[in-house]
Amino acid sequence: MNLQKHIFSIVGSVFLLVSSGCQTDEPVPYQLDIPNWFPQLEIPAENQLTKARVELGRKLFYEPLLSLDSSVSCGTCHLQEKAFTDGIPISLGINDAVGLRNAPTLANIGFAPYFFHDGGVFTLELQSQQPIFSVDEMRFSIAGFLKRIENDGKYKRMFREAYDREPDAFGISRAIASFERTLISADSRFDQFEYQGISDALSDQEQRGKQLFFSEQTKCSNCHEPPLFTNYEFENIGLYLNYSDSGRARISHLAADNGKFKVPTLRNIELTAPYMHNGSIQTLEEVIEHFNSGGVGHPNQSEEMLPLNLSSQQKADLLAFLKTLTDQSFVSDSELSNPN
Repeated sequence: MNLQKHIFSIVGSVFLLVSSGCQTDEPVPYQLDIPNWFPQLEIPAENQLTKARVELGRKLFYEPLLSLDSSVSCGTCHLQEKAFTDGIPISLGINDAVGLRNAPTLANIGFAPYFFHDGGVFTLELQSQQPIFSVDEMRFSIAGFLKRIENDGKYKRMFREAYDREPDAFGISRAIASFERTLISADSRFDQFEYQGISDALSDQEQRGKQLFFSEQTKCSNCHEPPLFTNYEFENIGLYLNYSDSGRARISHLAADNGKFKVPTLRNIELTAPYMHNGSIQTLEEVIEHFNSGGVGHPNQSEEMLPLNLSSQQKADLLAFLKTLTDQSFVSDSELSNPN
């Protein structure tokens, strides 16, 4: 009996050694640095952040092989130095195909409850696939991309480390979403002044602009609530009397939603020109003038859109404050740049 136990012990030890050699290492969690003044970031249970997933997602985000002619990646329309926008009115896809709308910033995109200007997609995992299929963007397919990388040893290794599976649509959409959740922008001079106690982070003029931004006169913060500087609602700001793009109504099919678009974040607004859903306003000064005018009076126009009667000095102060929302560390962070 003792000999039998000894044999079983030896066999069991050998089995453990062999099986441990076949298993992949435990995934290393990705430590996301979210400041305490930000809301909690909701992450799907099946796609918790790991270093391997984020790194795979970053590589895929900047991968032009995801487009039909291998010329366009997610990073083409979302440039880090422009706070992940592209600086043109309407984004261009392969063969300079003109897209539908202006590319929005991806700063703090993980906190959004829905995506695109009309809120037509509800998860980052689904959002990440849409540009690949769009005829105006990448005009390709997941199957086509997988064929291109079927003999790519590095991609195979990265997918196994990230999701313990071969390259597939599951891993592609979830990895890109994982990387996008790391696009946290929270170190502007406004943050330093408001939340970090750095009293000289804002000049006197910028502080006047801040008071104006949060005042009952402008009511800017009613829609652009800190710390994310958006309430994620859909609003018509009286840009036109007749909208060629119906906005939220494309999804809801409700006349009351015509001309309504998701309230954008104002973080890094200095870097994300041109503005509006169609890039029709070129400068921040023009944006301020539009809101100062009270809009054109569209039937669905927000009740908050009223003439502000700002003086020249107040306009200058408000502009100065908006520029304090620029986060230089975000647009220069090497962890968010192209690794390819």
